[in-house]
Amino acid sequence: MNTIFVSDQFWAPVLLSLQVSIAATIISFLLGVVAAWRMSSASFPGKSLLETLFLLPLVLPPSIIGLILLVLLGHHSWIGQAVETLFHISFIFHPLGAIVAAAVVSFPLVYQTLKAGFQSVDKDFKEAARTQGANEWQVLKFILLPLSFRSLQAAFILGFARALGEFGATMMVAGNIPGRTQTIPTAIYFAVDAGNLPLAWALACSTILLSFLLLSLSTRLKRD
Repeated sequence: MNTIFVSDQFWAPVLLSLQVSIAATIISFLLGVVAAWRMSSASFPGKSLLETLFLLPLVLPPSIIGLILLVLLGHHSWIGQAVETLFHISFIFHPLGAIVAAAVVSFPLVYQTLKAGFQSVDKDFKEAARTQGANEWQVLKFILLPLSFRSLQAAFILGFARALGEFGATMMVAGNIPGRTQTIPTAIYFAVDAGNLPLAWALACSTILLSFLLLSLSTRLKRD
Protein backbone atom coordinates (compact mmCIF):
# COMPACT_ATOMS: atom_id res chain seq x y z
CA MET A 1 0.00 0.00 0.00
CA ASN A 2 2.83 2.41 0.82
CA THR A 3 4.25 2.02 -2.70
CA ILE A 4 1.00 3.37 -4.14
CA PHE A 5 1.55 6.78 -2.54
CA VAL A 6 4.86 7.22 -4.35
CA SER A 7 3.74 5.91 -7.74
CA ASP A 8 2.78 7.91 -10.81
CA GLN A 9 -0.55 6.09 -10.85
CA PHE A 10 -1.45 7.96 -7.68
CA TRP A 11 0.28 11.32 -8.05
CA ALA A 12 -0.40 11.97 -11.76
CA PRO A 13 -4.21 12.14 -11.39
CA VAL A 14 -3.93 13.93 -8.05
CA LEU A 15 -1.73 16.70 -9.43
CA LEU A 16 -3.79 17.00 -12.61
CA SER A 17 -7.02 17.18 -10.59
CA LEU A 18 -5.59 19.97 -8.45
CA GLN A 19 -4.48 21.91 -11.53
CA VAL A 20 -7.81 21.41 -13.32
CA SER A 21 -9.81 22.29 -10.20
CA ILE A 22 -7.85 25.48 -9.52
CA ALA A 23 -8.17 26.67 -13.13
CA ALA A 24 -11.86 25.74 -13.31
CA THR A 25 -12.62 27.45 -10.01
CA ILE A 26 -10.90 30.65 -11.06
CA ILE A 27 -13.00 30.71 -14.24
CA SER A 28 -16.29 29.93 -12.49
CA PHE A 29 -15.46 32.37 -9.69
CA LEU A 30 -14.78 35.31 -12.00
CA LEU A 31 -17.88 34.58 -14.07
CA GLY A 32 -19.85 34.03 -10.87
CA VAL A 33 -18.85 37.42 -9.44
CA VAL A 34 -20.09 39.23 -12.54
CA ALA A 35 -23.28 37.14 -12.84
CA ALA A 36 -24.15 37.35 -9.13
CA TRP A 37 -23.44 41.08 -9.04
CA ARG A 38 -25.78 41.81 -11.93
CA MET A 39 -28.48 39.31 -10.93
CA SER A 40 -28.56 40.44 -7.29
CA SER A 41 -29.53 44.00 -8.17
CA ALA A 42 -30.82 44.15 -11.75
CA SER A 43 -34.39 43.55 -12.84
CA PHE A 44 -35.15 42.72 -16.46
CA PRO A 45 -37.47 40.51 -18.53
CA GLY A 46 -36.30 36.93 -18.58
CA LYS A 47 -34.27 37.21 -15.37
CA SER A 48 -35.85 34.09 -13.85
CA LEU A 49 -35.23 32.14 -17.04
CA LEU A 50 -31.57 33.19 -17.12
CA GLU A 51 -31.08 32.28 -13.46
CA THR A 52 -32.66 28.89 -14.10
CA LEU A 53 -30.13 28.39 -16.90
CA PHE A 54 -27.30 29.28 -14.50
CA LEU A 55 -28.49 26.67 -11.98
CA LEU A 56 -29.32 23.94 -14.50
CA PRO A 57 -25.97 22.08 -14.12
CA LEU A 58 -26.96 21.38 -10.50
CA VAL A 59 -29.78 19.08 -11.56
CA LEU A 60 -28.76 17.83 -15.00
CA PRO A 61 -27.02 14.43 -15.19
CA PRO A 62 -23.30 14.92 -15.88
CA SER A 63 -23.63 12.85 -19.05
CA ILE A 64 -26.03 15.42 -20.50
CA ILE A 65 -23.68 18.26 -19.59
CA GLY A 66 -20.87 16.33 -21.27
CA LEU A 67 -22.99 15.81 -24.38
CA ILE A 68 -23.83 19.52 -24.58
CA LEU A 69 -20.16 20.43 -24.21
CA LEU A 70 -19.22 17.93 -26.92
CA VAL A 71 -21.66 19.61 -29.30
CA LEU A 72 -20.55 23.13 -28.35
CA LEU A 73 -16.79 22.51 -28.21
CA GLY A 74 -16.26 19.50 -30.48
CA HIS A 75 -14.38 19.37 -33.77
CA HIS A 76 -17.51 20.23 -35.78
CA SER A 77 -18.51 23.29 -33.71
CA TRP A 78 -17.41 26.80 -34.64
CA ILE A 79 -15.90 27.27 -31.16
CA GLY A 80 -13.88 24.07 -31.42
CA GLN A 81 -12.74 24.87 -34.95
CA ALA A 82 -11.76 28.42 -33.97
CA VAL A 83 -9.66 27.19 -31.03
CA GLU A 84 -7.98 24.57 -33.21
CA THR A 85 -7.22 27.15 -35.90
CA LEU A 86 -5.91 29.85 -33.58
CA PHE A 87 -4.16 27.80 -30.89
CA HIS A 88 -3.74 24.37 -32.53
CA ILE A 89 -5.36 22.60 -29.61
CA SER A 90 -8.68 20.87 -29.07
CA PHE A 91 -11.03 20.81 -26.12
CA ILE A 92 -11.68 17.12 -26.76
CA PHE A 93 -9.26 14.71 -25.03
CA HIS A 94 -7.31 17.67 -23.70
CA PRO A 95 -6.92 19.08 -20.16
CA LEU A 96 -8.65 22.22 -21.41
CA GLY A 97 -11.81 20.18 -21.89
CA ALA A 98 -11.58 18.92 -18.30
CA ILE A 99 -11.21 22.51 -17.08
CA VAL A 100 -14.29 23.67 -18.99
CA ALA A 101 -16.36 20.71 -17.76
CA ALA A 102 -15.34 21.30 -14.15
CA ALA A 103 -16.02 25.04 -14.46
CA VAL A 104 -19.53 24.41 -15.80
CA VAL A 105 -20.55 22.03 -13.00
CA SER A 106 -19.01 24.18 -10.25
CA PHE A 107 -20.51 27.47 -11.48
CA PRO A 108 -23.98 27.06 -9.88
CA LEU A 109 -22.56 26.60 -6.38
CA VAL A 110 -20.23 29.55 -6.83
CA TYR A 111 -23.02 31.72 -8.23
CA GLN A 112 -25.51 30.89 -5.46
CA THR A 113 -23.00 31.56 -2.70
CA LEU A 114 -21.84 34.85 -4.21
CA LYS A 115 -25.38 36.06 -4.87
CA ALA A 116 -26.37 35.36 -1.26
CA GLY A 117 -23.31 37.26 -0.08
CA PHE A 118 -24.01 40.28 -2.27
CA GLN A 119 -27.67 40.38 -1.21
CA SER A 120 -26.66 40.33 2.45
CA VAL A 121 -24.87 43.68 2.10
CA ASP A 122 -26.98 46.51 3.50
CA LYS A 123 -28.56 48.52 0.69
CA ASP A 124 -27.85 51.74 2.58
CA PHE A 125 -24.11 51.27 2.04
CA LYS A 126 -24.60 50.91 -1.70
CA GLU A 127 -26.94 53.87 -1.93
CA ALA A 128 -24.55 56.01 0.11
CA ALA A 129 -21.73 55.18 -2.28
CA ARG A 130 -23.90 56.04 -5.28
CA THR A 131 -24.90 59.40 -3.79
CA GLN A 132 -21.20 60.16 -3.43
CA GLY A 133 -20.76 59.65 -7.17
CA ALA A 134 -19.61 56.04 -7.28
CA ASN A 135 -20.50 54.10 -10.41
CA GLU A 136 -21.62 50.47 -10.33
CA TRP A 137 -18.11 49.07 -10.80
CA GLN A 138 -16.88 51.16 -7.88
CA VAL A 139 -19.80 49.95 -5.76
CA LEU A 140 -18.79 46.38 -6.57
CA LYS A 141 -15.10 46.99 -5.90
CA PHE A 142 -15.30 49.10 -2.74
CA ILE A 143 -18.60 48.02 -1.16
CA LEU A 144 -19.87 44.62 -2.26
CA LEU A 145 -16.61 42.69 -2.50
CA PRO A 146 -15.09 43.83 0.83
CA LEU A 147 -18.33 43.45 2.78
CA SER A 148 -19.05 39.98 1.39
CA PHE A 149 -15.49 38.68 1.70
CA ARG A 150 -16.57 35.62 3.69
CA SER A 151 -18.98 34.65 0.95
CA LEU A 152 -16.22 35.08 -1.63
CA GLN A 153 -14.01 32.68 0.29
CA ALA A 154 -16.82 30.16 0.75
CA ALA A 155 -17.76 30.36 -2.94
CA PHE A 156 -14.20 29.65 -4.04
CA ILE A 157 -13.85 26.71 -1.67
CA LEU A 158 -17.18 25.15 -2.64
CA GLY A 159 -16.41 25.63 -6.33
CA PHE A 160 -13.03 23.97 -5.90
CA ALA A 161 -14.52 21.02 -4.01
CA ARG A 162 -17.18 20.51 -6.69
CA ALA A 163 -14.64 20.77 -9.52
CA LEU A 164 -12.39 18.26 -7.77
CA GLY A 165 -15.12 15.63 -7.78
CA GLU A 166 -16.37 16.11 -11.33
CA PHE A 167 -16.52 12.84 -13.28
CA GLY A 168 -19.26 12.42 -15.89
CA ALA A 169 -18.85 15.54 -18.01
CA THR A 170 -15.06 15.36 -17.74
CA MET A 171 -15.09 11.76 -18.87
CA MET A 172 -17.13 12.56 -21.97
CA VAL A 173 -15.17 15.66 -22.98
CA ALA A 174 -11.60 14.98 -21.86
CA GLY A 175 -11.61 11.19 -21.66
CA ASN A 176 -9.26 9.16 -19.50
CA ILE A 177 -5.72 9.47 -20.80
CA PRO A 178 -3.22 8.63 -18.01
CA GLY A 179 -0.84 11.51 -17.42
CA ARG A 180 -2.83 13.83 -19.68
CA THR A 181 -6.55 13.96 -18.86
CA GLN A 182 -6.96 11.34 -16.12
CA THR A 183 -8.31 13.05 -13.02
CA ILE A 184 -8.92 11.47 -9.62
CA PRO A 185 -12.57 10.43 -10.28
CA THR A 186 -11.76 8.81 -13.63
CA ALA A 187 -8.66 7.16 -12.17
CA ILE A 188 -10.78 5.65 -9.38
CA TYR A 189 -13.35 4.34 -11.85
CA PHE A 190 -10.77 2.62 -14.03
CA ALA A 191 -8.78 1.36 -11.04
CA VAL A 192 -11.90 -0.39 -9.76
CA ASP A 193 -12.65 -1.69 -13.26
CA ALA A 194 -9.12 -3.12 -13.44
CA GLY A 195 -9.39 -4.69 -9.98
CA ASN A 196 -6.76 -2.38 -8.48
CA LEU A 197 -8.64 -1.68 -5.26
CA PRO A 198 -5.63 -0.43 -3.25
CA LEU A 199 -5.08 2.37 -5.78
CA ALA A 200 -8.80 3.15 -5.89
CA TRP A 201 -8.98 3.38 -2.10
CA ALA A 202 -5.84 5.52 -1.90
CA LEU A 203 -7.28 8.00 -4.39
CA ALA A 204 -10.72 7.91 -2.77
CA CYS A 205 -9.38 8.50 0.74
CA SER A 206 -7.24 11.41 -0.39
CA THR A 207 -10.25 13.01 -2.07
CA ILE A 208 -12.53 12.41 0.92
CA LEU A 209 -9.98 13.96 3.28
CA LEU A 210 -9.43 17.01 1.09
CA SER A 211 -13.16 17.51 0.49
CA PHE A 212 -13.90 17.17 4.20
CA LEU A 213 -11.32 19.81 5.06
CA LEU A 214 -12.62 22.18 2.37
CA LEU A 215 -16.26 21.81 3.40
CA SER A 216 -15.35 22.24 7.07
CA LEU A 217 -13.52 25.43 6.22
CA SER A 218 -16.45 26.66 4.13
CA THR A 219 -18.91 25.96 6.96
CA ARG A 220 -16.72 27.82 9.42
CA LEU A 221 -16.43 30.81 7.13
CA LYS A 222 -20.20 31.01 6.70
CA ARG A 223 -20.73 30.77 10.47
CA ASP A 224 -18.11 33.35 11.50
